[in-house]
Amino acid sequence: MAKILIVDDSRTSRKILREILEEAGLEVIGEAVNGKEGVELFETLQPDIVTLDITMPIMDGVEALKEIMKIDRTAKVIMVTAAGQKGNVVEALKMGAYEFVTKPYEEDVIIDVINKAMKA
Repeated sequence: MAKILIVDDSRTSRKILREILEEAGLEVIGEAVNGKEGVELFETLQPDIVTLDITMPIMDGVEALKEIMKIDRTAKVIMVTAAGQKGNVVEALKMGAYEFVTKPYEEDVIIDVINKAMKA
């Protein structure tokens, strides 16, 4: 079973994503409210997959991705984006993000991306 870390400053987004993942039988092992906390939890928890929001306070998702990739070049990070962040998504993919999903969440899309990441 995939162990997943959710990093998003929105409590509502974290709750919705946790419910989608747990209903699909996946294990959410931690949640972080900003990129800095996400990087710290990544080191501590060593999740299989990280969902990483792009727009967050303290440290945004792109900066957090850089730090996670320094820790583990093989990390599977799925970027979460709202509409209008195409430039950030492209940059994140170039830096090693596995894939991206958009808000509002589409349950089947998220589960499909997670399953593909686990097989990659």
